[in-house]
Amino acid sequence: MRGRLAAAIITTAIEEAAIAVAYLWGLPALGVDWPFWPLPVLMLVWLGFAVFSFNKGTKALERKPVPGLPSVLGCKGKVVKALKPSGLVSIGGELWTARAEEGELAEGEEVVVVKQDRTRLTVRRATRQDLPR
Repeated sequence: MRGRLAAAIITTAIEEAAIAVAYLWGLPALGVDWPFWPLPVLMLVWLGFAVFSFNKGTKALERKPVPGLPSVLGCKGKVVKALKPSGLVSIGGELWTARAEEGELAEGEEVVVVKQDRTRLTVRRATRQDLPR
């Protein structure tokens, strides 16, 4: 954690220096003459982004891995890429490779998972009983 934090501080300082150099010397060399006041605002925005992304990255790295592959049998989803007979479906915001149990399924159709072989799913068209009321 300390190494990541030190690296983040050093790289952010280098990025801030590059912004200042580009603003103070690079733009005038190109004939662009802007007032000084946007520079501190730009640097504060960049610092805020760096802190935000560091925090999000740290939280993602600290998450415990989920052991094994979760079962999605019986889950409902939507066809993203037509199943002729194979394609892509979206289930719970994740894209899965899927195969239609029977025939072809068009993009946008509601489906239900009937079989799972590791990361490959077999789906069927959802019926009225499957869909939420």
